[in-house]
Amino acid sequence: MSIADLDFIKALPKAELHLHIEGSLEPELLFELSRRNNIGIPFSSIDEIRAAYKFHNLQSFLDIYYKGASVLIHEQDFYDLTMAYLQRCREDNVVHTEIFFDPQTHTERGIDIGVVIRGIHRALKAAESEWGMSSQLILCFLRHLSEEDAIATLESAKPHLEFIKGVGLDSSELGHPPSKFQKVFAMAKALGLERVAHAGEEGPAEYIREALDLLEVSRIDHGVRCVEDETLIERLKEQEIPLTVCPLSNTALCVYDDMSQHPILGLLERGLCVTVNADDPAYFGGYVNRNYLALSESLGMTREQAKRLAINSFKASYLTDSEKQKWIDTIEAL
Repeated sequence: MSIADLDFIKALPKAELHLHIEGSLEPELLFELSRRNNIGIPFSSIDEIRAAYKFHNLQSFLDIYYKGASVLIHEQDFYDLTMAYLQRCREDNVVHTEIFFDPQTHTERGIDIGVVIRGIHRALKAAESEWGMSSQLILCFLRHLSEEDAIATLESAKPHLEFIKGVGLDSSELGHPPSKFQKVFAMAKALGLERVAHAGEEGPAEYIREALDLLEVSRIDHGVRCVEDETLIERLKEQEIPLTVCPLSNTALCVYDDMSQHPILGLLERGLCVTVNADDPAYFGGYVNRNYLALSESLGMTREQAKRLAINSFKASYLTDSEKQKWIDTIEAL
């Protein structure tokens, strides 16, 4: 069967379900915002910033990720950041996106959570109005901070819940199991919010099981270490739990030494609902289409597999059933 080339990948409508908006901060915009807001950064040029985007594990990435986010101050900054990402979505034929944002990264610097949400939301509505792009917003708790801080963040978000679809869990995984956040996720459930969580990237497969059992998540972000637990793989398959996988991120952070080692297509062939996402594309070398293309180049992904991955992205989304089916029918007709 034909390998999925770039033209075919571009033609596929796609949903993106694992994207940290702060991680889409390209060096050019970071440099511009640092000047606009008079925020000092340890780089004297765009080239220096780009050269610094080299990592050997999750923590080395997070260190520079949080430095970069320091230039985001005003509502317009969050709008500009989000619009730049949405333009890339348009170029990649991403027709629906469910964006993560990390309010604690900003509130701990004195930025009001409303400033963050309003800026992002205004861009999402503009993309919907101008391009017909649909979107959802997911508030993530930083797992290296306390659950008490997460609870305070959820409380501060209550005046803005009309703009928030769900909650998630990200940042440093090792040493911060999902069980640490059981109470705040129960509170989010009581508010009617969807729940997702990063698990099984650097952390063990057991973190995936904890996220399912204790946080009652409806999908797992990353989840690639499920390959270490055959019983867990069968559970994910039987319960149709989606995994929002990020191939370029996994290789950039040395979860795998090379893309040829990545298990995503093997999991797809076993019947798991795996999806392709960019994670933090400014830092990890590419947006959604570049992730798809990497699977073609390194794993020989076929057109049929690419279609199934795109279909999974809609199945795993929080769109309505009718909206999902519209896009699935479009993909199946290609």
